[in-house]
Amino acid sequence: MPSSPAPSVCFAGSTNLASLTIENYLKTIYQISGAADAPALTGQLAAALEVAPGTVTSMLRTLSESGLAQYTPYEGVRLTKAGKALALRVVRRHRLIELFLVQTLQLSWDEVHAEAENMEHAVSDRLVDRIDQALGFPSTDPHGDPIPRADGTMKVAAGTPLDEWPVGQRFQLQRVLDQSSDFLRYLAETGLRLGAEGLLKSHRSEAGLLVITVDNGEQNITRDSARKLLVVPPP
Repeated sequence: MPSSPAPSVCFAGSTNLASLTIENYLKTIYQISGAADAPALTGQLAAALEVAPGTVTSMLRTLSESGLAQYTPYEGVRLTKAGKALALRVVRRHRLIELFLVQTLQLSWDEVHAEAENMEHAVSDRLVDRIDQALGFPSTDPHGDPIPRADGTMKVAAGTPLDEWPVGQRFQLQRVLDQSSDFLRYLAETGLRLGAEGLLKSHRSEAGLLVITVDNGEQNITRDSARKLLVVPPP
């Protein structure tokens, strides 16, 4: 549990509005900051959470006063150790729920994100641990994102953006960074599912396209789309 939270805030398995809002902010700060722990800017948070910048500023002050974040006006916000621990708990819930919905209820990978968003604040850590055990302690979710362990540690995600992959070499899709439903459906239609193998044939720089071959045959994908796909050498 995070140390010294605000007395009025309840975290574990709660649907309390204050708790839900705080968890959403912490998770979003963590996702924006990334592995480099860069500060998350107010504008980035406002866009991601679809709220006004003034609302973000007010909440960042609350998080700072609660010891969950360090907020500096005009410079951004970073999570404290306690804030990061709570953010990772929420991320763990979300990603395990996604995998559970795919493997147990056979939902498609473009359906589970929204469902997990709704469920991640309501389930207890005990239930999440049981889901983890039932799934065999998986290391990644249906989109290839690493799943934090119960102790807060997490396997470092591997992969190279497809737009940086060497021409003429085969690849395996390891992780999808854009998890919007439309993008995931597009990938499925082109045969680019998690674990799919392919070959980068060429770059059509003048058109901003990459030419690849996968199970569905030869495909043209935009450089922007390729940048959102992390790949590794096939096993």
